[in-house]
Amino acid sequence: MSDAGESPLEEAEEDEETELEEEYNQYYREVESMQQELKEDDILVRKEPQQEEEEEEGEEGVEEKGGEGEEQGEGGEEGKEGGEGEAVREETEEKPGAAQEEGAARQEETTVKPPEVTKSMTSSKRLILTDSQSVMSGTSLRTLSESKHALESEHSETNELLRDLSSELRFLDLDQTRSEEQDISFPETQSSSELREKIDQMLQDELGQERREEKRLSSLSDEQEKEFQSKAEIPEKSLVSTSEDILFQKDDSANVYPLTMTWSFGWNSSLPVYYIRDENQRVLLYVCAHTAVIYNVFKNTQHHLQGHPNVISCLCISEDRRWIATADKGPNCLIIIWDSFTGIPVHTIFDSCPEGNGIGAIAITRDAKYLATISDAEIQKVCIWRWTLAVETPACTLNLPKEYGVQNYLTFNPTNNKELVSNSKTQAIYYLWYEEGNILAHSAPRLTEKTFNKLVGKFSQSVFHLNLTQILSATMEGKLVVWDIHRPPSSASASVDSPHIKPCKLVHLQKEGITVLTTVDSYIVTGDIRGNIKFYDHTLSIVNWYSNFKLSSIRTLSFSKTPAAPPTEKSNYPPDCTLKGDLFIVRNLIIGTSDATVYHLTTDGTKLEKLFVEPKDAICAISCHPYQPLIAIGSFCGMIKVWDYEKKKYLFSRVFEKGLGVQSLTYNPEGALLGAGFTEGTVYILDAMSLENQIPEPFKYSRTSVTHISFSHDSQYMATADVHFTVAVYMVVVKNGHRVWEYLARLRSHRKSIRSLLFGVHLDSNEPRLLSLGRDRLLIEYDLLRSYRDNLEVLDTHRTDQGNYPTCMVWYPPLTKELFLLICNSGYKVKLFNSTTKMCRKTLLGPVFGSPIEQIQIIPVKTTLELQKRYMVFINRDKVGLQILPVDGNPHKTSAIICHPNGVAGMAVSYDGCYAFTAGGQDRSVVQWEINLSALEAAVSLGGEDLTPFYGLVPGGREGKFYRELEDYFYYSQLRSQGIDTMETRKVSEHICLSELPFVMRAIGFYPSEEKIEDMFNEIRFSEYVDTGKLIDKINLPDFFKVYLNHRPPFGNTMSGIQQSFDVLGFTNSKGKKAIRREDFLKLLLTKGEHMTKEEMGDCFATLFGLNPEGWRSEPAASSVKGSEICFEEELPDEITAEIFTTDILGLTISQDFRQDPTVSEVVRNV
Repeated sequence: MSDAGESPLEEAEEDEETELEEEYNQYYREVESMQQELKEDDILVRKEPQQEEEEEEGEEGVEEKGGEGEEQGEGGEEGKEGGEGEAVREETEEKPGAAQEEGAARQEETTVKPPEVTKSMTSSKRLILTDSQSVMSGTSLRTLSESKHALESEHSETNELLRDLSSELRFLDLDQTRSEEQDISFPETQSSSELREKIDQMLQDELGQERREEKRLSSLSDEQEKEFQSKAEIPEKSLVSTSEDILFQKDDSANVYPLTMTWSFGWNSSLPVYYIRDENQRVLLYVCAHTAVIYNVFKNTQHHLQGHPNVISCLCISEDRRWIATADKGPNCLIIIWDSFTGIPVHTIFDSCPEGNGIGAIAITRDAKYLATISDAEIQKVCIWRWTLAVETPACTLNLPKEYGVQNYLTFNPTNNKELVSNSKTQAIYYLWYEEGNILAHSAPRLTEKTFNKLVGKFSQSVFHLNLTQILSATMEGKLVVWDIHRPPSSASASVDSPHIKPCKLVHLQKEGITVLTTVDSYIVTGDIRGNIKFYDHTLSIVNWYSNFKLSSIRTLSFSKTPAAPPTEKSNYPPDCTLKGDLFIVRNLIIGTSDATVYHLTTDGTKLEKLFVEPKDAICAISCHPYQPLIAIGSFCGMIKVWDYEKKKYLFSRVFEKGLGVQSLTYNPEGALLGAGFTEGTVYILDAMSLENQIPEPFKYSRTSVTHISFSHDSQYMATADVHFTVAVYMVVVKNGHRVWEYLARLRSHRKSIRSLLFGVHLDSNEPRLLSLGRDRLLIEYDLLRSYRDNLEVLDTHRTDQGNYPTCMVWYPPLTKELFLLICNSGYKVKLFNSTTKMCRKTLLGPVFGSPIEQIQIIPVKTTLELQKRYMVFINRDKVGLQILPVDGNPHKTSAIICHPNGVAGMAVSYDGCYAFTAGGQDRSVVQWEINLSALEAAVSLGGEDLTPFYGLVPGGREGKFYRELEDYFYYSQLRSQGIDTMETRKVSEHICLSELPFVMRAIGFYPSEEKIEDMFNEIRFSEYVDTGKLIDKINLPDFFKVYLNHRPPFGNTMSGIQQSFDVLGFTNSKGKKAIRREDFLKLLLTKGEHMTKEEMGDCFATLFGLNPEGWRSEPAASSVKGSEICFEEELPDEITAEIFTTDILGLTISQDFRQDPTVSEVVRNV
């Protein structure tokens, strides 16, 4: 069916509900007057009177065409299949303006109604009309647009004066409607019978509709066509945008974000790569993690389409390469439609599949008016979206039974927007959309081996046959299943005679499994697992093939938008394989293969060009050169690639033998060597510039993956850590006058995974020191000088945390006189440990962005002036961020952005501190981020000074109830320390004694352990010791407030934390809950952890159960009073669960706000 036949039905329902005749008349008159002003200006700048008359006649001629312009344009485009269509095509090639341009522009004009554009148009009240207002006539808008372009092309001075108006008109073009839609703008002028006729026309035969359009096109006189062309002078591509090159002409130098994506290495070879520009520039579209990348090959530039919160799962592009649709899988999944000319998202569909996990397949119609999606859920849902109307709900939906399998491929009929086909590995489904009733009928006949008495194989892709009456489904057995389409008569409804398909033939095309099936021009094209590309005609007779390129399995084929040029004397097209031996003329194409390689094939001369080769497996290892703009990227496929990240140029690479996957990479401080650790335990030392081996044989002292590699500052030592918690050390020795690397020793020093391996320098001797940090909460330092062959000595061991586990470690820059180790833990805390004594000197609230910090690197400085202003880069599970040092808990001093939704595997920082790099692991990508420190500093200055940023971390802020209560407790503590009943003169002070700190903390709802209290005391006592040599024994309210915010749990006391403890310590009782017996519970309190004495335990329970007077043991005067005796058998139940412990014993209330599961809700004090 043609688009002209579909347009009335598409817009009828929307227009009947939203448009009024009075509004139409009002805006019509305003635009008519504006049009007249433009025409008058046009006449004034003309020099010859005769030219003025031609202008006026040209405009009248255009207006006489009315609604035919759009239909004729489409007829000229779609009429290529019939004989009349060929004649029309020849005519439009000779005269490239006229109705063909108008038709193409009209088609694109009516495709987009983005909310973003609608918002920007609200200021242009006289010109801009949205769907919620009235719809103008297509004729007057065309005339207005033509006047604008005439002024722009011929009179630059006038165009300068009308710049503002032109910008508004450009947006106005987006909202123009088809000339046919004018007939539907007034429901009262159309009878119901006329609407039924239009609906019936939608279901009529396609060829008949095309003939009617071709007749309308041929009715244009040559004189009208010439006048129209001279008047409009519109670019053939589109009226909506200035040019195709605007995407790469924009200036993106002004970065206002702390971190800005500048380049993306790698691509998702599981998804297609599209050929979207092909004239003077070669531009590709592909996916890298959660970003769609538009890559200009000749200019070597990228434009990133960012907006998805999850990894992109599918994408498609319109026939004119203008509109890009991307979708993702995961929570809060999105469907985004982009304008490839500008890189702007024009429409976003939220909550597209709230019941499912995201979108599994997507397709767009040839004219880009409709989208179709299939969800990735147990019960898959097929949806059709009228995205150009900016609606949030699909036009129709269909739930597919489980037995159909997971439908992973979807496409529209290129000549009929109402027909689709999808397939899983076992089932092909045909769909027909009845737009009148928003019904999506489908047919899915089951194929078995008995159907054709032959093995069919698993389906890969399906397309509509060139004859439009059949569907072809390719299989991994090299066969094509041919389905006949049985469409109901136009008068029949969906319920009377449902459409269906019927398998009619099984064609064994080739031996190799078919992975790609598509159509181009008059050919059916296949790509197979052996890298062959074959072309067939409509009878499935082979016409030509490319098999001598020796490619790996074909994943995607994308043909140029521009048809192949006719052969000339200089052409070198190959002959086809038919008996006639005609020249095989086909469009240029992009080829994507399973080994993550992308090629460009120039068919004239059969020139195959390799555009890029990327890792086909996970990327976990990246490292930046210490003084050159080089980055080394290692993949599990055994490839190491080195790039110049400033010029965005690939330099050299090495592919190791099969089975060697690169797990870790590190340059030595001089930049001459590159250490590489592999997944099977091998360690290589490579030359940094050639990647050649620098040792005769690789070291093989581990059976498991080598996760960390580190060099000492003088490159005399190299240390590695593996998955089996083992640290190995290698050193340089001199033999026969040559420096060679030798194995020294190894030690299984940890009980859980090693999180960091770090070399340092002894302050007194300048000798290297080695430390390792494990998830077992142990910080271990090794004695390298006393170590010898096969014996790695341990210097000391310290526990870093009590409940949380450490995640990473780095040397803290020398911002103070004291040298620290900075260690992050799973509780979102950053701890500073004295590098010599290993005492915890400070605990601070770290960045809180959904998950704890996993890696940290300090940004290098370029000059000595920058030494006192330092920054660090960090990554957590899925984000990369910046933090201003020193860390003090200020939330405005940190910023983060999603970099790899499925998990970040590694991080590196450039030698000059300008860029950060993140590796995405399974998404097979590395992203380069430009660091803009001034943007982060601006955010800090806007956040306020002193305590202002910290007030927002508590409920109600500075004037809230919580802070007022804190003040009351603080001042009460001052009174209590002097004695509540004292008659002496009170000493007014702004401080409280350190001994009072635990009582105030517990009074406001934070219950620190004894170890945490000791850490707080050390933090306060030694805060000025390095500068003054004195210990501090008191604290004021602002400092107390900061200590509280930095030490408290970032999310409060949660039920999940209490339940986790019972899961570890308890047993499963008869009700299926984790519980602890009373006797075991009391024994644990007396013997495990920070165990109590019997007296302390009795006092605590007596107070909790109200047996002691209020304020017991907290008042100094009551410290000598003996407490009440408690009978645990009477007060405590036989079995204690997490809920009983929380509510009955501690007296807390479990919050169930927002219908949350109480096992994960916040625990609130029962005041």
